[in-house]
Amino acid sequence: MSAMQRTGRASLTCASLPAVLCACSALLCAACAAPPPPPPPSFAPPPAPVAAMVAPNIATATQSRATTLDGYKRDIALHISRTNAQLLYEGAPPAILRSVVVLSIRVDQLGNPVHVSVVRSNGYTDLEQRAIKSVRDSAPLPTPSRAMSRPGGNEFYETWLFRDDGRFQLRTLAEVQSTELEE
Repeated sequence: MSAMQRTGRASLTCASLPAVLCACSALLCAACAAPPPPPPPSFAPPPAPVAAMVAPNIATATQSRATTLDGYKRDIALHISRTNAQLLYEGAPPAILRSVVVLSIRVDQLGNPVHVSVVRSNGYTDLEQRAIKSVRDSAPLPTPSRAMSRPGGNEFYETWLFRDDGRFQLRTLAEVQSTELEE
């Protein structure tokens, strides 16, 4: 006869003691454990302002009147210079430049610079990127005149002349370079 049958109550035996202790430990650990974090609040983003739903204002390019590639290149150089006026320096380029970067630029019939790549540089990658960015930031560039329009776009080289302070001039528009060394 078991202890429960004799007394009507359950008694602990040495064999059941480890099982009871394990169960109590598990209950205590579960009670002390941190509750799971609450789910993140779900909320919808605020509606976009009405102005953002309107189509962006797309700038239109001016048309170049140039009938030669040199004339068209000059019109583009003027446009890039106006757009990046805060990055330019005035006067003749110094006798010793920090960097000379030559870019190949192809402009489509809409004035988009569809290909801009470095052809020559002396390794200042930050100035190479500044030259490329000055072209991209100036888009749309002047569109070619009917006389200059070519299938696939017009391609030419332009040279950026960088001073020590990182400011530049475009060779097409630059004065004759100084021959005197700065002290």
